Amino acid sequence: MAREVWTIGRLLQWTEQFFSEKGIESPRLDAEVLLAHLLSRERIHLYVHFDEPLEAAELSEFRELVKQRARRVPVAYLTGRREFMGLSFHVGSGVLIPRPDTEILVQTAIEELRTAPGATKFADLGTGSGAIALSVLHYVPDASSDATDISAEALAIAEKNAADLGLSERINLHEGDLLKPLAGQKYHAILSNPPYIPDADIPGLQPEVREHEPRIALAGGADGLDFYRRIAAGAKDFLLEGGFLAVEIGIHQADEVRRIVEENGLARAEIRRDLAGIDRVVIAWMQS
Repeated sequence: MAREVWTIGRLLQWTEQFFSEKGIESPRLDAEVLLAHLLSRERIHLYVHFDEPLEAAELSEFRELVKQRARRVPVAYLTGRREFMGLSFHVGSGVLIPRPDTEILVQTAIEELRTAPGATKFADLGTGSGAIALSVLHYVPDASSDATDISAEALAIAEKNAADLGLSERINLHEGDLLKPLAGQKYHAILSNPPYIPDADIPGLQPEVREHEPRIALAGGADGLDFYRRIAAGAKDFLLEGGFLAVEIGIHQADEVRRIVEENGLARAEIRRDLAGIDRVVIAWMQS
C-alpha cells in the first residue's frame, strides 16, 4: 500500500481547515507562518514549492506546532520571533508580544527626539522584549536609553534583542519597578506601554492573550489606570526642561490619562491617533 504523501500545498490546506474549526482568526496565515518557520524558509517559498513533499521528521515537528496553536498558543511564541517597526525581535512567554498599535508610540518618540538638539537620552519603562527602546535607538542614531522591567526573564530577552540589533552599547537594562532603578537620572523623554487593561476585562480577552501572555504586562488595576498614575507622579523628577512623557493608552482612556499627566505638572498634553483615527498615545511636556 502506497505511503500517504503530504505535500506543502496539501498540508497547508488541511491545517487551514483545522485551524478554522478551532476558531483561529487567521487560519491560513498562521499555517503558512508556522510551516515557513519549520522549514527555515520565507513564506513565498511555500507557494513556489506547493508540490514538494515533507520528510517524516518535518511532519512530526509541524504536527506538534499545529497542536500547540490549536491550544491557542500565540504564533509568535511558537516561532520565537515577531516583526515590529521593520525589525525582528525575539519573544517568549515572559514578554508581551509587540503589536502594530505600539508603533504609534515609537513613531511619536522618533519624531520628537529627532528634533532635539544634540544627543538625546530616554527611558523606557516596562521594556519587555525591548521593542520600543531598541526601535527608537535604531532610527535615532545619536540617542541612548535606560530601560527598566520588573521581570528578569523579560530583561534577558531584551538583552538578546539588543545584541542581535547591534545596540547593546547604547542601552542599559535595569531590573526594577518603573522609575525606581533610575534615581538621579534626567531624560529628554520617558516612554512606556504600561499595563492598561482593567482587571475585570482580563477574563474576556482572547485565549491567546488571557492564557499565554504575562498577566503582569496586561492588568492595569480596577480602572486600568494604575500605572499611568504612578508614572505621571514621578515623571517630573526625571525629565529635563522641555522633555516629554509619551505613553500608549487603551480604548476610551485618552482623556483620563491626559488629565492625570496634567495634574502631575506636565503641560501641553496631546493625544496622538493612528491611521484609523483611534486614540493611541498621550504625550505631554515638561515646562521650560
